Amino acid sequence: MIFSYNWLQSFFSRKLPKPDKLAELLTLHSFEVSEVKKFKSDHVLDIDVLPNRAGDCFSHIGITREIAAITNYVPAGHLPKGDKLPKNNKNNAKDFISVDIKSQSYCPRYTARVIGDIKVGPSPKWLKDRLEVCGLNSINNIVDIANYVMLETGQPLHAFDYEKLDGKKIIVRFAKEGEKITALDGQKFDLNPKILVIADGQKSVAIAGIKGGKEPEIDEKTKTIVLESANFNPTIIRKGSRELGLKTDASLRFEHGVDPNLTESAINRAAYLIQKTALGKAFQGLVDFYPQKVYPKRIKLDLNYAESLLGVKIPEREVKNILTRLGFKVIGIKNPLSVEAPTFRLDISIPEDLVEEIGRIYGYDKISSVFPTASLVPPKRNDDTLWENQLKDILKEAGFTETYNYSFQKEHGSVEVENPTSQEFKYLRPSLIPNLLKNIEKNIKSFDQIKIFEVGKIFTDKTEKIMLTGVAAGYDFYQLKGVVDLLFNKLGIAKVWYDDYQATPAAEGEPRPFGREDSPQSLWNEKKSAEIKVGNVEVGFLGELKNEPKLVAFDLDFEKLKTLAVEDQEYRPISKYPATVRDLAVLVPPTVKVEEVLNVIEVAGGSLVIDVDLFDIYEGEGIPDGQKNLAFHIIYQAQDRTLTSIEVYKIHQNIIKALEENPTWQVRK
Repeated sequence: MIFSYNWLQSFFSRKLPKPDKLAELLTLHSFEVSEVKKFKSDHVLDIDVLPNRAGDCFSHIGITREIAAITNYVPAGHLPKGDKLPKNNKNNAKDFISVDIKSQSYCPRYTARVIGDIKVGPSPKWLKDRLEVCGLNSINNIVDIANYVMLETGQPLHAFDYEKLDGKKIIVRFAKEGEKITALDGQKFDLNPKILVIADGQKSVAIAGIKGGKEPEIDEKTKTIVLESANFNPTIIRKGSRELGLKTDASLRFEHGVDPNLTESAINRAAYLIQKTALGKAFQGLVDFYPQKVYPKRIKLDLNYAESLLGVKIPEREVKNILTRLGFKVIGIKNPLSVEAPTFRLDISIPEDLVEEIGRIYGYDKISSVFPTASLVPPKRNDDTLWENQLKDILKEAGFTETYNYSFQKEHGSVEVENPTSQEFKYLRPSLIPNLLKNIEKNIKSFDQIKIFEVGKIFTDKTEKIMLTGVAAGYDFYQLKGVVDLLFNKLGIAKVWYDDYQATPAAEGEPRPFGREDSPQSLWNEKKSAEIKVGNVEVGFLGELKNEPKLVAFDLDFEKLKTLAVEDQEYRPISKYPATVRDLAVLVPPTVKVEEVLNVIEVAGGSLVIDVDLFDIYEGEGIPDGQKNLAFHIIYQAQDRTLTSIEVYKIHQNIIKALEENPTWQVRK
């Protein structure tokens, strides 16, 4: 926004700081001056006014009030509020023009004056100079006065040729569908019912708050004018301006809000200057539509609260002085103070606004920087979050990718949603497995192997609980079992074992646990499915999907895992002595579990067997009927020495002997 230094100086009898110094002062008090440059015998200040201050600071008088508050200079005499108008014309304005507001919520005030016997002509030099420094061209003395008063007060005005108004009336309404208007600059606009207009008895004569129309413009023949000073709803002007792609000085001000109490003083100021420059005579009285008067707001200000916000104690006398300089009225002498905010300060409504004003004028540079005083209270431990993050980290380290699916599914579930967003989300999911299988189905075309997991809630007609579920494509049962073993080991959960999958149906009304809401015959391969237990507590389920030998899943009860997990970990030093690996293959009946063979190997091998890995299960050609071959890596290692080949041989033979004690087992040599 452009301001004239000489114009601002004209309001003070005391010399203002030089333009550059004045720019520094304004910048220190929340106004950024982007440019100061000399213009003829004047200086131009380009001041970036923040949107919240547009209502009062898009004007020279508004910036003058700020300068007076910052410098503590008192403006000479008074700021123009509309000089007294001599009653040179006995005619009454109300007898010559009527105002009809059709949309009162969008035009809360409309003030009009009638001025006769004017002589339209060029503006005096002082007026042209003031407009030129602010970037406006001179048109004629009537239009120039309207622009001058807008720049001075912040209130847009407009003048109509009285003789060109049909019906001698002003109507504020929304445009009709298909209505057109030609603006003062010759531009033609198609209007619609979203745009507020000023009309006479027949047609639109101006786009309300934006631009005047061509037909009732002021020219050399004009003798009587109707001067408009109105207040419009900011939203409707902003929408109309955007609809037409038309921005003007008037619309800029109305979009940010203008004090409705400004219309009268501004129109009187304009009428006074017109009488001086165009020899006009103002008719008596005003036509003023103002059904709901806006009054100053009263706000209670607790000085102790102000001190706590600012971090510095400002004397009460200084506080009152600052508020008075800003145009506020301080009522009462006791704390809390009652402060009356002028209506031109549209941005002031709560005590914090007043505190900000006090601090701004007092000077933020005078307020020392101090560290805030606060107590850092650690958050309350949340076991759900702790163990959920731990589980996720373990699985991610094992090569799994976490997924997030909706809690709904299309297939039948025990809980139907009353108002689903679509048929795809008709039921609450009773298991995480179906949606994970859909994830696999969508991605398997691009990958040979996929390992994904999800932590989320499942729902039954009676309960809801959190589950940890993983699905792997391209892997076998024992590979996923290894992941589950790793998971329990990292959580510090001992006594984990795998039991036969019991295909016993759940009791009536009870949910089937761990993803087994479908019958076992339709979903799982019974030969490669197992219940995961800790002691006698079932905590999950592991299985290969039927007819899908490379698609396996585990389903774990998060609540049970959280209860069983321990934070204390036993760390054992890694042996610095080399390990020795021996392979061993055993023929066993198909019903024998791998766990049974592992138990025999570990017991017979003792403490020097540090790990046993199953690396192959084979049934088929070369294997006797009714038998399966289990192949293991057995790792031998001591903590205190390097094992000799003789020691390893003896332990290995002990393991073979122990295995062959079972007549149906045969170690392959």
